[in-house]
Amino acid sequence: MKIGFYAGSFDPFTLGHLHIVKVASEIFDKVIVGIGVNPKKTRRFDKLKMKNAIEQLLKSENVNNFEVITFDGLTADVACEYGAKFLIRGVRNGIDYDFEENLALINQEISNIDTVYIRAGEYGAISSSMVFELIKRNKDVSKYIPKYIIDIIKE
Repeated sequence: MKIGFYAGSFDPFTLGHLHIVKVASEIFDKVIVGIGVNPKKTRRFDKLKMKNAIEQLLKSENVNNFEVITFDGLTADVACEYGAKFLIRGVRNGIDYDFEENLALINQEISNIDTVYIRAGEYGAISSSMVFELIKRNKDVSKYIPKYIIDIIKE
């Protein structure tokens, strides 16, 4: 079974993240969406509520070969614990690629896990940080994040 591990803070989960999971679900037998802790960021939305919303969203999008988890620790280590042979990373532009490629090299070295890049496509301008800035300023973010996620943000 080919298992891919897609990790992020997903704070919040955007349409770009959804796009990556949907494409990955066509490539892999199983996609594990891992909500991790980014020590450089303060969490803005409850990760268990986000986990539940992502699960509901993926089911509503007819993605059936996934599991959503929360985790602490190194992404590569957790991916290996779940039997993943590949990390899934979304790339929006060349800056993302350069950053991700450095991580991929280290992950390959420390855990022998490879990285697969999936283009963000039309969602390349969307980032969780950008969406959060818009939310703070009471702007409409409905074209950047899915309904299930908007419901959490409104709480």
